[in-house]
Amino acid sequence: MYRLLIADDEALEREGLELIIGRMLPDTFEIIHAENGRAAIELAEERRPHIVFMDVNMPGIDGLAALRDIRARLPETKLVLVTAYDYFAYAKEALTLGVKEYIVKPAGREQIVALLRQLLAELEQDRQRRAGELRLRQQVAELLPLAENELALMLMVDHVQGIGAARLAEWIDFPLDASRAYVVALPEKTDAPLTRKLYDTIRGFAKSGGQPCLVSSAIDRHMAIFVREQNGASTGGYAAAKRFAEQIAELARRQTGSPVTVGIGSRQEGESGLRQSYFEAVFASTCCAEGTGICLFDELREGKADLQSSVFAGVGSAGGEAGGAYVLSALQHIREEREHQTLTVLDKAKRYIGEHFTEELSLEEVADFVHLNPHYFSKVFKQGVGETFIDYVTGLRIERAKTLIADERLSLKEVCFEAGYRDPNYFSRVFKKVTGATPTEYRSGLRGAE
Repeated sequence: MYRLLIADDEALEREGLELIIGRMLPDTFEIIHAENGRAAIELAEERRPHIVFMDVNMPGIDGLAALRDIRARLPETKLVLVTAYDYFAYAKEALTLGVKEYIVKPAGREQIVALLRQLLAELEQDRQRRAGELRLRQQVAELLPLAENELALMLMVDHVQGIGAARLAEWIDFPLDASRAYVVALPEKTDAPLTRKLYDTIRGFAKSGGQPCLVSSAIDRHMAIFVREQNGASTGGYAAAKRFAEQIAELARRQTGSPVTVGIGSRQEGESGLRQSYFEAVFASTCCAEGTGICLFDELREGKADLQSSVFAGVGSAGGEAGGAYVLSALQHIREEREHQTLTVLDKAKRYIGEHFTEELSLEEVADFVHLNPHYFSKVFKQGVGETFIDYVTGLRIERAKTLIADERLSLKEVCFEAGYRDPNYFSRVFKKVTGATPTEYRSGLRGAE
């Protein structure tokens, strides 16, 4: 039920409008009465009406002043000016308040009802628009972590799928300017549930820091964080970088009960620069002394001249020996692990689908089983299997139905249920779409072939 506020200093006018509306549009409106501008403002704030009928001339706060206040508090409310005078005297100011409709007293019931029906249609359109915006915001909120993870992986392994890192960075508002990479190396015996929990904890902490960042997924107890450093020189961020890394290491240590190492790369710019910083962070994560947890690549380079010529000169390039070989090996391992994880997830998902496709199975249920976000799982499944989740399940059900149809002891309705469908008519349509024949025609064809 919609709320309609009628503001008029004459009670007969208010009651007359209510009577007309109640008769012509029964059970549509809850009517709220206001005898002056002040009451209209107070009641509008308290009851939040969908539509306001406001008389212009009232004692104290006049109608236009009241509408101005209500518009500021309730921008979505539909405002209607009610006047016994020529509307054009008020048109200029009324338009600035968003008043698009008016009624000149005395108004006929047909005019009032037509106006209300128009406003109800506008309110429904507004509702649908807001619902669409909320759905879009929800979808963006769900997809943003996936896009961030994909960009992080592009910077880590130079693995581009269809779109460049710069374009993706623009879409998710993470300019590839001055940033620093961190690599979190988790303890070897960290199991999958704990790894997922750590990922959520670390990502949540990184996102709450106030600076834009990217957080990769955890691959083989290894996850990367890219943090923009919008201010300060390259050496000025050392203390802040160390504090950030120490906080991450402490958060992870509390959950795992074991030391967690964090390697910190140098401050770099651009796609190649951020990849360089990541290479450095990978290397630094292996140089942490036992139990210290934190290692800053720049400090390693500055404080260990004997390593600089042999190790650090090659970090981030294919020409280096020790450092370069380590980084390339690590990246290759990440590539292989990513591919292996995808295959493992798909194998687990296909086995689960094979065991449950005759039940009311949803993509969300399977995604939850393999511990992936539904949107990401849908993308991975289509890439790995070559068809969508729905098409894959439908294929299994139709193949099962073909086998069952061949059994003359089963009715087609029983075949429908056994194949995983609950509506025989829907089953028949899907079966014909896939096979080119209805279940009845298919069974007849089998009989004819005999």
